[in-house]
Amino acid sequence: MLPSFTRKDSGFTLIEVLVVVVIVAILAAISVPIYIQYVQGARASDAQATIGAIYNAVKMYRQDYGEDPSSVEELEEQEYLEMDEGTLRQWSFTLIGSNPITQIEGVSTAEMKGGAGHVVLFDVETGRFTGYGLPSDEEM
Repeated sequence: MLPSFTRKDSGFTLIEVLVVVVIVAILAAISVPIYIQYVQGARASDAQATIGAIYNAVKMYRQDYGEDPSSVEELEEQEYLEMDEGTLRQWSFTLIGSNPITQIEGVSTAEMKGGAGHVVLFDVETGRFTGYGLPSDEEM
């Protein structure tokens, strides 16, 4: 009688391991860009909230003085606006246009974890935000 060769090794073959690695790589390639967009949106939401507060302060200033303020600093000096110190370290804000203000811009500083130079823009006429961390018109 011939000896019977039975295989009692347990484990995974190289092909099985490679298939799993490829599947994990595909999932990572899909999920990493989505995660990065989510993080950028979260960082931009701080600027959006502050820009909304600036816009409300501009409207109150306009009601009191009949004209728009010249800068965000003027709103703070006149006590129409109080901004969080952490936000001020990470973002700088500018009023664009004068009587009427057409846009409010937030630009990230070097203190922001996402880097400096990212712009969030609020268009007063349309009431829309554009820029960093926000979906563009092509993505919608």
